[in-house]
Amino acid sequence: SRNTLEMIRKCGDEPHIVEYLKCPPTRLLLRQLIARMGVSVRDVIREKGTPFQELGLGDPSLSDDQLLDAIIDHPSLIERPIVVTPLGVRLCRPSEAVLDILPSRANESFVKEDGEKV
Repeated sequence: SRNTLEMIRKCGDEPHIVEYLKCPPTRLLLRQLIARMGVSVRDVIREKGTPFQELGLGDPSLSDDQLLDAIIDHPSLIERPIVVTPLGVRLCRPSEAVLDILPSRANESFVKEDGEKV
């Protein structure tokens, strides 16, 4: 999200942005990121604006491997933004979750695009 990017920049870092639709992550990288975040495969699947429903991904009987197959075939299913820093990996929803893994926090409060102060 733009808010997450701005928070990273405000802390003095320029993020490296991965264009996941042009260069999708491998199955191995996805597994590593999910493990480092300590979440399930389902937690990193985006429903809105994706083929989630038409692929039947809400079916609780689907295995992690089946879900990963769908993500590999349809990278738009990856929930975002996923941020990696030396302090950890987070799915930054809400955007202020990024503050937990930034090496240095901004001294001033941050105002999101919608006017909410963080």
